[in-house]
Amino acid sequence: MSDHTDERETFHHDPIGHAEARAGMTVGELADSYGEAGIGANDIHEAVDIYSEMLDDDVTTFFGLAGAMVPTGMRAIVSELIRDGHIDVLVTTGANCTHDSIEAIGGKHHHGEVTPEGQTEREHDETLRDEGVDRIYNVYLPQEHFALFENHLRDEVFSTLEDEGAVSIQRMTEELGRANSEVNEREDVPEDAGVLAAAYENDVPVYCPAFQDSVLGLQAWMYSQTSEFTVDALADMTQITDIAYEADSAGAMVVGGGVPKNYVLQTMLVSPDAYDYAVQLTMDPSNTGGLSGATLDEARSWGKLEKDARNVSVYADATITLPLVVAAARERHST
Repeated sequence: MSDHTDERETFHHDPIGHAEARAGMTVGELADSYGEAGIGANDIHEAVDIYSEMLDDDVTTFFGLAGAMVPTGMRAIVSELIRDGHIDVLVTTGANCTHDSIEAIGGKHHHGEVTPEGQTEREHDETLRDEGVDRIYNVYLPQEHFALFENHLRDEVFSTLEDEGAVSIQRMTEELGRANSEVNEREDVPEDAGVLAAAYENDVPVYCPAFQDSVLGLQAWMYSQTSEFTVDALADMTQITDIAYEADSAGAMVVGGGVPKNYVLQTMLVSPDAYDYAVQLTMDPSNTGGLSGATLDEARSWGKLEKDARNVSVYADATITLPLVVAAARERHST
């Protein structure tokens, strides 16, 4: 067997260890143990390491939240990050705003099934349609909660904005957060007031650049047909760009892809600097050329990340990785 030890340039002695999973471990200890392993476990460890640095007070953190994160139970994680000062800018979808508001005012998502015994998936969904229940994979939402949300928007949000002229989307989400907070307290709703309420109470701007693509957007459009209420879709660009421009150090935590991901990253295209830290949690592959799966290294080529930025992409279900990364990073940051 030939000895190539002296000829190797890329290989370095760094043997794979073996992760531990023992009773009594904290989530931070588990994430540290992942650092001994390879493939996705090592990516999780790197994500925790980078995100814990992003939690420092001198880093301006932009948080992109796409996908069905609120209806699938990730709502409190984001709310708590906002309340504890770990999110400076939130960019999300109209759907997450809608589902967050529904829970704030008394609606509730429920555990469901994809294919119950004795039915095909199509038969199951036809039954749900007849019964007035919407399905998000294995989560159910009764349709009457959308009627509750429509009344909430008309009585508590749009009517108060109508006299302000054309409002920014951020102004609308701010007013929705205020309304969610007040109704949640007034009606003694058992569920927490949620993400938009936490953002309103802590002066964190919430941007929703494609809010038209949601029930929130549909309701805003319908209300605008018979009132003076209207939205200026470009108004937010100045505010979010100013935040990026003025940041001494910036980090991007991107959950999912789509519009929130690009909106977070593109803010740096008109700023003198780029992101110093970035973590992406996604399931989309990079080899299709799509935005949602595009690597953060690719974003570096556009000038969205600094050349020496610390970044990692974790390819797994974000309902699994988000709680793990956040809990481990917060544990590390608190010590």
